[in-house]
Amino acid sequence: MCGIYTSNIVFNEKEVKTKLGSINFRGPDYMGIFQENGLSYGHLRLSILDLDERSNQPMSLDDYIIVFNGEIYNFQEIKDELISLGHTFNTTGDTEVLLKGYKEWGQAVVPKLNGMFAFAIHDKINNILFCSRDRLGVKPFYYYWKDGMFEICSQLKPISENKTINNEAVSIYLDCTYIPSPYSIYNDVYKLPPGNNLIIDLDNKTHKVEEYWNLKPVIASNLSYEEAVDKVHDLFEDAVRIRLQSDVPFGSFLSGGIDSALVTSLASKISKDKIKTFSIGFEDPKFDESKIAATYAGILGTEHKETICKAKDILEMLPTLLEVYDEPFADSSALPSLLLNKITKQDVTVALSGDGGDESFLGYNHFDLVKKFSYLLYIPYFVRSIISMLIPKFIFKNRTEPLTRILKIKNNHEFIEGIFTGYNSITLDRSLNWLSNYKHLSLNNYQKTADLNIKLWLENDSNVKVDRASMAFSVEVRSPFLDYRIIEFARTLPISYRYYPGKKKRILRDVLKKYIPEEVFDQPKSGFSVPLGEWIREDLRQQMMETLSDENLKMVHNLNISKFKKMLNDHMDGNADYKSYIWRVYVLINWMKGNNFIND
Repeated sequence: MCGIYTSNIVFNEKEVKTKLGSINFRGPDYMGIFQENGLSYGHLRLSILDLDERSNQPMSLDDYIIVFNGEIYNFQEIKDELISLGHTFNTTGDTEVLLKGYKEWGQAVVPKLNGMFAFAIHDKINNILFCSRDRLGVKPFYYYWKDGMFEICSQLKPISENKTINNEAVSIYLDCTYIPSPYSIYNDVYKLPPGNNLIIDLDNKTHKVEEYWNLKPVIASNLSYEEAVDKVHDLFEDAVRIRLQSDVPFGSFLSGGIDSALVTSLASKISKDKIKTFSIGFEDPKFDESKIAATYAGILGTEHKETICKAKDILEMLPTLLEVYDEPFADSSALPSLLLNKITKQDVTVALSGDGGDESFLGYNHFDLVKKFSYLLYIPYFVRSIISMLIPKFIFKNRTEPLTRILKIKNNHEFIEGIFTGYNSITLDRSLNWLSNYKHLSLNNYQKTADLNIKLWLENDSNVKVDRASMAFSVEVRSPFLDYRIIEFARTLPISYRYYPGKKKRILRDVLKKYIPEEVFDQPKSGFSVPLGEWIREDLRQQMMETLSDENLKMVHNLNISKFKKMLNDHMDGNADYKSYIWRVYVLINWMKGNNFIND
């Protein structure tokens, strides 16, 4: 894991060093800077494979220069193919394999890669800068472009050209709690979408974005359920195996869920060494899964480290969140994620995680809601509309609004989109046109929801959360469920293999019980969450009210201030739960303050 930088804007070496220094946590082991023919290349290295300085970057080979962030898990397989074609190697890492792969195959090297990556290669022969981002967007890739001038970086902070806030991105954020690609919080700065290449013509000062991978229309598998269980097991075992390659200590995150339990089970089976596992627990039993995780660890024989956290431990991560998430980002589970990585770094540099299992194998609670809403549609719309107006508020007080809004939703498509954009917008002028970037590739409502989970939420929320939280403490996180082979295969499975009444993630459960008794893991999961609603009313109350002042709220583009203030007051009085809306505005204003768009 690293940080990359490239630009054709004239900066001296000291200026590039200062830029990279602002995100030094991404790669504290070595900073490399190279300048040639009007181009600057920068790299921050977190050494994982081939710890020798020979693998430092920027790396040059004949007419090619590369800066690369990530891991190519099948690099040995590609290396063997290149050796058979006459190539020789001076290092044992994946960077040289990627560079020589590009020299041999050009852009066709990218579909061969199985990994998480963001890279830029200067091809001097064609005088282009060829850039690419992995299929699922695990690694970040930002680029500034204006009038042929560009900056490319793993994070926003080093990009310094005339930053102004993108108001459309702010509006999307107020609905989603994050900013999806290709948008960024700044005008003229973009995220390269996952599964895409960016090609910059350095002579003509033009650029184009080309897709090399996407989800495809579902073609159903004809495997029996038993055959599918075996196939998932084999695919997943290989996904874990290739992610255990490391020249530094590694471990595994372990929660009370079946995804991390399955990852750890297979890692324990494959690894010659005892796996180190890490979990955090909470004093509030509603949010604590530490006892289940400890039970898993005992069964699997891992070297387990458990940390019980108090509210103050989590809240102490707030300044770090505002520093390393250099766009507004309002997933509150980023706070315990930061703490988990801080604890993990004390023992290992690489950690496996269970991220991505709920997306492909239909584990989220909202899949239950999709099912329930489909029953609601049997009631004619005009009847539902009347019911929504007749619900007596004196019975339900302030808690009727979500129900009345859902009763007025006209179809499944609108309901599914609302899962990700909310049903109660706090914007004055709402537009969801940007959702056209996320095509529905399935007629099945469950798969349609899963595809939005993968293409919208996974990239822009989950992967951002994990990347920034881990990089903040120089930890590399690897997620076997994000192996594109598993994503593609899972989509071919019948819904009943994955989502079964009373048994979500059915097929994963039947794989896991090969390692852990079903009665141990067959229990409710609380998720990696914190009691944010209570903290807003109690621990953070004064800070919240000071930050969410009328003066500051007026600085937020397109915010419906009167509606938001009513939600804030209702929440503080304990009459409603609007924590998500309050938190996203709070984070946004703090971000604006930290970047001098609001003066303290």
